[in-house]
Amino acid sequence: MIKRLQRKFVVIAAVCLLIVEFAIISGINGVNIYQTNKNADDLLNIIIENDGRFPEFDPKGMKHDKPQDNSDSASPPESKKPDKHRGFNEETKYQTRYFVVYADSNGEITKVDTGHVAAVSSSQAIEYGKSVLDSGKTSGTSGNYRYKTGDTDKGKIIVFMDCRSDSATKNRFLLVSCAIGAAGYILVCLLIIIFSKRAIRPVVESFEKQKQFITDAGHEIKTPLAIISANTEVLEMVSEPNEWTVSIKNQITRLNGLLKELLSLAKMEEEKPALTMADFNISDAVYDAASPFTTLAETKGKKLTIDVANGLSYHGDEGAIRQLVSILTENAVKYADEDGEIIVKLFTSHNGKETDLEVSNTCKEPPQGDLTKLFDRFYRDDSSRSRSKGEKKGGYGIGLSIAQAIVRSHKSKISCKVENGMMIFTAQLK
Repeated sequence: MIKRLQRKFVVIAAVCLLIVEFAIISGINGVNIYQTNKNADDLLNIIIENDGRFPEFDPKGMKHDKPQDNSDSASPPESKKPDKHRGFNEETKYQTRYFVVYADSNGEITKVDTGHVAAVSSSQAIEYGKSVLDSGKTSGTSGNYRYKTGDTDKGKIIVFMDCRSDSATKNRFLLVSCAIGAAGYILVCLLIIIFSKRAIRPVVESFEKQKQFITDAGHEIKTPLAIISANTEVLEMVSEPNEWTVSIKNQITRLNGLLKELLSLAKMEEEKPALTMADFNISDAVYDAASPFTTLAETKGKKLTIDVANGLSYHGDEGAIRQLVSILTENAVKYADEDGEIIVKLFTSHNGKETDLEVSNTCKEPPQGDLTKLFDRFYRDDSSRSRSKGEKKGGYGIGLSIAQAIVRSHKSKISCKVENGMMIFTAQLK
């Protein structure tokens, strides 16, 4: 149980850490990609605003003029001032590789400018321009180039910027961040594994004290119970048995049974319970353990059916498996509806790797909520499972806890479900 708790702690911590790291790395790379694309779009806007070229950089006033047209003696109109935060500086126009495609209002390409790029010819630039015009998009990525369109007095202008360097930088940043994140994740997971024992130490100590208390209490209570039992027998010898002595003896029997089950549960929940593992005929074991309950079921007006596949073999503790069958069958007989049916099945699972023990009983009013609570100690949903004309169900509420401990000690699983009016307990024995 302690190892299961430690594994669960490590798994939960590792999953939480993985989610946090994934969110952080995704956020950082998302911001990086967004900012890189925004910077490229800002530069594209500057080129579009200045009719396909970068303006001259003025470090003082950030005032930039278009190249003068020699055919016109009038002063050229003043261009828009680039925002200082766009990353535009005196080296930008020499570092940026781009080409420009011009088109008229009818979408026909009239001019291309490939003087600022070496990897694209004029014919290739025309093909890029036609592709963008046909798509109808105003911005995006085409191959190694990020593009943006704008409107002019003569038609459209499409600027393509070489973003190979930016793409390589984004990819490197992504790989580096993932590598660092993975290394950090592995390191933290190792630390979690190393210090997990210390983290769950209070729980371990509490569990050990609980087991010790059950063991000590069991031994201490046995003595006064034995004395009470002996005194009761003396009273019955001196005077005839009466309802009071009979009641005392019944309660002594009940307490002895409770102590036996508590000690059995504490033993089964140890890290390495003393089980004798060997191959045995589980078909015979299940049939022998379930058969004695046939008479008990009949006395309660119920029908017990045993459907066991012949010749099945299993490697485990035969005594523990017999106890598991007895617990589940007794539980089914106890809580089956009046005039109901109990079915004990043993068969090989569909995948052929497990031997399934299935014990079911009719249940018109099944328990509500989380059925896994039925395996908790001292849990009994009598309000929904005890409907038989005031019949007292007895029991201690720890039988299913012992059944779960037996199954887990065999590294297997047990579950409960309600289906077609039947309460079904299934132990998947691996």
